[in-house]
Amino acid sequence: MSDQFFTFGALGLYFAGMLLIGWLAFRRTANHEDYMLGGRDLPPWVAALSAGASDMSGWLVMGLPGAIYVSGLIEAWIAVGLTIGAYLNWLLVAPRLRAYTEVSRNSITVPSFFENRLRDNTRLLRIISGVVILVFFTLYISSGMVAGGVFFESSFNGDYLTGMLLVTGVTLAYTLFGGFLGASFTDVVQGLMMLIALIVVPIVAVTSIGGLDETLTLITTVAPDSFSMLGGAALTGGTVLAIVSSLAWGLGYFGQPHILVRFMALRSPQQAKSARRIGISWMVIALIGSIISGLVGIAFIAKNDIDLSNPETIVLLMSQTLLHPFVAGLVLAAVLAAIMSTISSQLIVTSSALVEDLYQVFRKTPPSSKTLMMLGRAAVLGIAVVAALLAVTPNDTILGLVSFAWAGFGAAFGPIILLSLFWKRLTNWGALAGMVVGAGTVFIWKALDTGLYELLPAFILAFIAALVVSIFTYKPNAQIQQEFADTGAMMVVPQPRIVNDTP
Repeated sequence: MSDQFFTFGALGLYFAGMLLIGWLAFRRTANHEDYMLGGRDLPPWVAALSAGASDMSGWLVMGLPGAIYVSGLIEAWIAVGLTIGAYLNWLLVAPRLRAYTEVSRNSITVPSFFENRLRDNTRLLRIISGVVILVFFTLYISSGMVAGGVFFESSFNGDYLTGMLLVTGVTLAYTLFGGFLGASFTDVVQGLMMLIALIVVPIVAVTSIGGLDETLTLITTVAPDSFSMLGGAALTGGTVLAIVSSLAWGLGYFGQPHILVRFMALRSPQQAKSARRIGISWMVIALIGSIISGLVGIAFIAKNDIDLSNPETIVLLMSQTLLHPFVAGLVLAAVLAAIMSTISSQLIVTSSALVEDLYQVFRKTPPSSKTLMMLGRAAVLGIAVVAALLAVTPNDTILGLVSFAWAGFGAAFGPIILLSLFWKRLTNWGALAGMVVGAGTVFIWKALDTGLYELLPAFILAFIAALVVSIFTYKPNAQIQQEFADTGAMMVVPQPRIVNDTP
């Protein structure tokens, strides 16, 4: 049998598994809250692994190893920043957001939480944040579809459009029917696949090179600065700026809707602790595996005298060269898993923004839960079609929006999430000011091209704007004060589930 038979067999097995999980999730989805938030019944291990898988995308298996291969450990500062940010997000935000979203009228989306928490009768906060999610995530989803097409094009010399439509079709199928549960449980499998691939590939590569000593010798000979966190250069202003920019990526976690929704779906605030341990353990091991893969790739290429045209394919190249075609196919599936897990999570969040935060705002009489669930599925399909149309012709500016959207969400939502959870004097006008200043600064700073990642100044200015405006517009509200106190109580002692979400 040919190698391609085994490779495509592994990919086919992976696709079939994702569709099976989506069908099983479909059978467990009975109403709108199930479809959008899994009925707030997500076990901590599922929440942890799905948050990690939906967060990392193809960057973990392709982008980071490629950057380490080219520049060495100076590129690892982003991994450090992300790990710190993810840990603080699980520690500070996860348990309190899980409690507060239930206490505050059982909010099932980030925009609805903002509106309910701050008693925004103007509804502007919910509408603007819903539009931000809709626009940015549609482009974000499109970039993932482009990545899927490019993956098939580079890995199999296949047709870009065919690959893009295949990835889109399978992801859409299990997300459309399985909803939040389908996306979450497939994320678990995809997260484990990524982890195993990033452990197995570098170990096999080191063995093929001749052992650890031979690998280290080759790396230091070919690229002696690879092990320097400063890139072998003196500590200059430009180096400091690059390191600060990389660390600043961690701030983005506080405002990412597709990650925050995993916190909201936990069974109880108390389970955030065990979820944090699982999630951060997965993240640290996966990031270390990714970094080591990039370093080992330097020695592997030198040892075998291979011409590597695209550094981001180093993990794929090592797996296809060293592993049995079926196992190599599973590694390729792990790369697809990284891409698809992010697309599915973002489809659900964007659908909820369209149905829960925009459609319902302009409808006077609330539709039934079953109708909302059907509308949610229709929204997933519609958003996927729009994103796929944008991805038909690959556009570098769309792919570039990944880091830009991370900064946009981090600056627009991050400060508001933190203040709404821990400062009871935040007002709706303060939140609006912070959101506008954060998003606006991201655009302006990006255009200035200062060399400093736009997330850092935008986050700081948004935080200050929300604080200042809230101080001048604050009026005591007994309901807000009570909910703040009830959230604190729920953090200590689990309360009975709230099922009434009427204002």
